[in-house]
Amino acid sequence: MSHDTDSEQRGALQHEAEHASPGKRNSVLIYLVILFAAAFLLLLLSYFMQQRASRDAYNDLQQSSDSAVQTLDNMLQENQDLKDQVAQLEEQNQSLQTEAEEAQRQLAEQQSALDASQAQLEALGRLNQIRSLYNAGRYSQARELLTSWGEPESGETARILGELSAQLTEEERSIYDPLSAWQSLMEWL
Repeated sequence: MSHDTDSEQRGALQHEAEHASPGKRNSVLIYLVILFAAAFLLLLLSYFMQQRASRDAYNDLQQSSDSAVQTLDNMLQENQDLKDQVAQLEEQNQSLQTEAEEAQRQLAEQQSALDASQAQLEALGRLNQIRSLYNAGRYSQARELLTSWGEPESGETARILGELSAQLTEEERSIYDPLSAWQSLMEWL
């Protein structure tokens, strides 16, 4: 019987332990579930925070990209505007150069006409000198003056007097009449 009593005592103790253990087992299980739930909530919170940070970073990057694209577009437009202005300035420069060349050409023509007028005026002055000598009866001085002018000189006056002298024969030169030379010069001019 002692064996039965021991067995009974053991069974009773085991039964008591089993009834006492489920409470302990349940509380440990509850703690473990709470710990796992807290860990899961922390992981879930971490995931959502990381998603939000990624979304914010993406939005910032998108705004920066949009801003960079807008700046680049503005720079390209400004570059095109500057190219257009350069083209306009080149056209204006070409136009001004053409006008300047035309003005220089006109000035050269006017200078040439002025030089021709001065040469004609000088030739007329020389003819007046000869005429005054001839009218005063100083024929030999008039011939000497004509002879001194007969040498080729530079300028328009020499050309005009040379052409007039070339038109006269030797006989005409000996009896030179300044009035007829004056008339010839006026017709020639």
